Amino acid sequence: MRILVVEDEKKIADFVKRGLREEGYAVDVAHDGKEGYLLASANDYDVIILDLMLPQMDGVTVCKKLREAKVESPIIMLTAKDTVQDKVTGLDSGADDYMAKPFSFEELLARIRAALRKKEARGATRLQAADLIMDLINHKVTRGGREIELTAKEYALLEYLMRNAGTIITRTMISEHVWDIDFDTFTNVIDVYISYLRNKIDHGYKKKLIHTVRGRGYLLKA
Repeated sequence: MRILVVEDEKKIADFVKRGLREEGYAVDVAHDGKEGYLLASANDYDVIILDLMLPQMDGVTVCKKLREAKVESPIIMLTAKDTVQDKVTGLDSGADDYMAKPFSFEELLARIRAALRKKEARGATRLQAADLIMDLINHKVTRGGREIELTAKEYALLEYLMRNAGTIITRTMISEHVWDIDFDTFTNVIDVYISYLRNKIDHGYKKKLIHTVRGRGYLLKA
């Protein structure tokens, strides 16, 4: 899952980014509304955490422009303003949820999970390739009925492969969707995680699902 945090207070942005990364999310950060709008328009984020009071372009304007541009990512408005009218304004601009500062990080995580559940409810609740099944609601993966334990990053990588089953996925595409904008594409981290997945998903099974396409990338083929 990839999250965009648009927050001009750098201490708060760094705190949220660090906490979300520890939970296995890929996180990009923008420190003003204009940069946040450009990132949200150019990338597919699972959730956007958007501060209301931002330089260059305020959060309400960013939210309205994103909805006008048909960006459907769930938006959680994060702000020091906590009046009923402020909440109404934020929600009417297209936000899905509203949190007031100061906030509990545990509550933010719960709000993110709720936003993701609502997003999944509008689409598929599970992914399947051959006998490999991913339960998107409970975050469980099974193959042939046997549950497979995955780390948060392994789960995110497998989900991306399964959502694009039958399509060759390049390392660049993986880095953009599973890791964050600061990811060093010259490392072999992606190859290492693909190896981890193969050991858990394909080892011991006659039919292999994860394939390497030499010079191009990877393919999950049922």
